[in-house]
Amino acid sequence: MGWKAAEKLFRHWKILRGDNVMIIRGKDKGETGIIKRAIRSQNRVIVEGKNLVKKHIKQGQGHEGGIFSIEAPLHVSNVQVLDPVTGKPCKTGYKYLEDGTKVRVSRGLAASGAVIPRPEILKERRKPRPSFVGPKDTPVELVLEKTYDAKAGIGMPDL
Repeated sequence: MGWKAAEKLFRHWKILRGDNVMIIRGKDKGETGIIKRAIRSQNRVIVEGKNLVKKHIKQGQGHEGGIFSIEAPLHVSNVQVLDPVTGKPCKTGYKYLEDGTKVRVSRGLAASGAVIPRPEILKERRKPRPSFVGPKDTPVELVLEKTYDAKAGIGMPDL
């Protein structure tokens, strides 16, 4: 499958990587799975173990060839988030709690109105931050050095 640009991109995605979803259209209709990857430039998602297609891969240097089953992307409109209470597919909306935090809630006819928690996988970084100090990094001592003191008037610009 080649890359296909989306005609109209969704601005506000209500489906996140790691969400438990049900496929509502296509050959895997009615099956549930977890979103493995969201391809926002194409308005598509890849559901783990669903929408499998055969891919012919030619043998090359360092890898074996053959016919493999891979997960093809689904359009985001063909999946719906599962309600955590009822287990049925539902629409999602946003609501503010009393303490001011913004949460996702289930809405629709068969929805319970329960809070849909953010997936735990989103707390992990996909690309780890570099742990080594490079030549262009500022040393920690210079970063923590105090250069301005309001009480003593040190570091004040001359106006």
